Amino acid sequence: MARPSRCRRVCMEPDYDSFIPQGIPCGERVTLTVDEYEVIRLIDLSGLTHEQCAGQMDISRTTATEIYEVARRKIADCIVNGKPLEIAGGNYRLCDGLGGRYCQKKCRKADPAADGQAVKEKGAGKMRIAVTFEDGNVFQHFGHTEQFKLYDIENGEITGETVVDTNGQGHGALSGFLTANKVDVLICGGIGGGAQAALLEAGIRFFGGVTGSADHAVKAYLAESLEYNPDVRCSHHNHEEGHSCGEHHCHSDRQGCAGNK
Repeated sequence: MARPSRCRRVCMEPDYDSFIPQGIPCGERVTLTVDEYEVIRLIDLSGLTHEQCAGQMDISRTTATEIYEVARRKIADCIVNGKPLEIAGGNYRLCDGLGGRYCQKKCRKADPAADGQAVKEKGAGKMRIAVTFEDGNVFQHFGHTEQFKLYDIENGEITGETVVDTNGQGHGALSGFLTANKVDVLICGGIGGGAQAALLEAGIRFFGGVTGSADHAVKAYLAESLEYNPDVRCSHHNHEEGHSCGEHHCHSDRQGCAGNK
């Protein structure tokens, strides 16, 4: 007897359940199941790896990959052949909204009051600075950071501080994490080229090659005296000797590390 498939956990049912191509559709409707939709959302939109997606959906990595490949073929069929797409059905259960227990970032269903690290809404006219964070200092590997410290700034003064967990996200997915938390500026240590490109695309200014106290780094940024390295690169495997963090001062190049494209 065939082993029953494991019920897939999804965060929420989709807000939009059908798409029809402009023009004359071919008439043959394609159905994308809700669990297939969730895999596409997690991998292609949120930037999770197949393994992270599998963990969030409570399935094996192999199953996540299989679902992903089927879903991509269905979407391609609709785009190429002009077929209407509907999202319905599938073998799934809804997340119970316990947030950090499963999700790779803050759960969309979680009650903010139940999360001691909930990020407050950023008020109008405020700036938000994120710092890769570990034990009070600037953590030196952006893609491996387990925490960010967020600072809300108004009129040049720090008005709020929050430490948030990244819940195992890495590299490209972290830019989405920062965007979701409405970060304007990132201060970090080493950061790779791919992550830099993702931050540029998200419109987040960043200053790499920074060491020492996270609080002091933010205060130095506000005083326009932050020492950083606009040429910073980090492969996580081969760090060149002589990596200096004190070659430039904050605001001498208004684009931060992004000024060296």
